[in-house]
Amino acid sequence: MSVRKQIKPKPEKKTIGRRELVSFPQLDIENIEAKIDTGAYTSAIHCSDIHEETLPDGSRIIALDLLDPSHPQYNHKKLEFKEYDLREIKSSFGEVQERYVIRTRIKFFNEEFEAEFSLSDRSDMKYPVLIGRKLLKNRFIVDVARKNLAHKFKIKQKQK
Repeated sequence: MSVRKQIKPKPEKKTIGRRELVSFPQLDIENIEAKIDTGAYTSAIHCSDIHEETLPDGSRIIALDLLDPSHPQYNHKKLEFKEYDLREIKSSFGEVQERYVIRTRIKFFNEEFEAEFSLSDRSDMKYPVLIGRKLLKNRFIVDVARKNLAHKFKIKQKQK
């Protein structure tokens, strides 16, 4: 008697461009421009005034401003996270930095999923959000000749 192994079909990967408009429902940010970077392992989001605080019960949180006052989508909301990590992450310049990492939901193509983001000051960078390989893996194929495919898909869905 032979036992047949059932092979699960892999989910179809969506094609995205070199830049995409993404949303962060839990952070109250819609359609923010993200750079797709297959050279980066970890995704990152621009924050300012990132610091740890100790609550009266002795537990620790990180507090931050998402983006900064000069960004057009800055919403003046101070965010706090009870669950976070502090990790060593290699910057685009090759230097290792300690950064806070959070988990939050991101939305592409009307699909939401949870992903990790390192928190860093990206004020010197053109794009406030960087999408790295860890988030892309098994979900997306990158077509560097195109951009904003997820946003264009969303517009088409609304027209139907």
